[in-house]
Amino acid sequence: MSFLIVLAALCFLMWVAYRGYSVILFAPIAALGAVFLTDPGLVAPMFTGLFMDKMVGFLKLYFPVFLLGAVFGKLIEVSGFSKSIVAATIRVVGAQRAMLAIVLVCALLTYGGVSLFVVVFAVYPFAAELFRQGDIPKRLIPGTIALGAFTFTMDALPGTPQIQNIIPTTFFKTDTWAAPVLGTVGGLFILAFGLLYLEWRRRVALRAGEGYGDPATLLNEPSAFTGGRLANPFIALLPLLLVGISNKVFTMLIPRFYGTEHSFVPAVIGNPAPVVQEVSKIAAIWAVQGALLVGILCVLAFAWKPVIASFAEGTKSAIGGALLAAMNTASEYGFGAVIAALPGFLVVANALSAIPNPLVNEAITVSALAGITGSASGGMSIALAAMAETFIANAQAAGIPMEVLHRVASMASGGMDTLPHNGAVITLLAVTGLTHRQAYKDIFAITLIKTTAVFFIIGVFYATGWV
Repeated sequence: MSFLIVLAALCFLMWVAYRGYSVILFAPIAALGAVFLTDPGLVAPMFTGLFMDKMVGFLKLYFPVFLLGAVFGKLIEVSGFSKSIVAATIRVVGAQRAMLAIVLVCALLTYGGVSLFVVVFAVYPFAAELFRQGDIPKRLIPGTIALGAFTFTMDALPGTPQIQNIIPTTFFKTDTWAAPVLGTVGGLFILAFGLLYLEWRRRVALRAGEGYGDPATLLNEPSAFTGGRLANPFIALLPLLLVGISNKVFTMLIPRFYGTEHSFVPAVIGNPAPVVQEVSKIAAIWAVQGALLVGILCVLAFAWKPVIASFAEGTKSAIGGALLAAMNTASEYGFGAVIAALPGFLVVANALSAIPNPLVNEAITVSALAGITGSASGGMSIALAAMAETFIANAQAAGIPMEVLHRVASMASGGMDTLPHNGAVITLLAVTGLTHRQAYKDIFAITLIKTTAVFFIIGVFYATGWV
């Protein structure tokens, strides 16, 4: 029964998300409904002590990233930089290869360490303009961005600085370059089959006579550039490059400047306890915030007049979008925390541990828990915290290197996590102004390709011994 309660809460939240209802409203309803059916006396304590605690904790850490990312994306749009880059891209690769161009831009940014959420805000103006000029249906934008930002550069390619590739290092004593051959093979598998799928979808739409869509009915369309002459495409690319480079530089410099922790006294009256910041836990977030500020200043420096002309109205919509996206994702984070604390979740974890093959066991466990919690990093953290020692023991008995365990866990976390209730999916759809009904099918197809890639590299390992 406890398992059925967890399953019912998950299915309910996925259903309401797909139907277009607000996750901000229904995530706590789904979570607390499951708590009520498990132990009615825990509803209020769980809501305040766990759901709200995790939700507010997420906002505390990540809302500035959402806000700065949204403002950065809006400035790229109103400055005309997005249109300049799109015009140059069309000259180089052609309008019909818009999807490839967007996938590569997303991949470059995420592999450079830019947050997935920031990439969504920053790339959408380019994608919308490029798809419009190529007359490719707008509903294919979320699947295209998902392929470039949520898949192979997030956790497959060796060395990627995304959190999904960092978490396994603490459990398996590896580094981010673990299993470079398997990671590269898996990344190429996802990229190739993902592009084939998206190209097939584009051709089907073309044969059906479906274009970008009617601007009068589409939501969150980027504003038209009215600033006259477009900027040089190299100048237009500079803010994006600076975000990636600055993120890397700040990531290295912040720990050196602040040390492992930093404290300050929050008031000058009385004797308040000092506020202590564990720099190691927040350095990456500070680095992203600093990098986005650098990118924003760069846009202002090179496009002051067109930006200032529409700054007030443009930033209002950007801030509204950032609030909605952050609250959606934070609500999902609270939901995942509550579900992970219920007895039914333990039933799922114990059942998954019975799978005999060490790598298949790890892949299914991590992917399943990521799907249930709606979070790649959250599901993987829960799975590895509970079962890493078992995974290690079974792998050592079978002669499997820890690097392979790392890569399988990392890639599995980014598979079924992108179910309809996933925070990144909801953010992506909110930013693009599309609904689950319009665009989720393509995201789910990319999810299936990503999940298949995990078992593909397991097969490659057993067939060749490559690491």
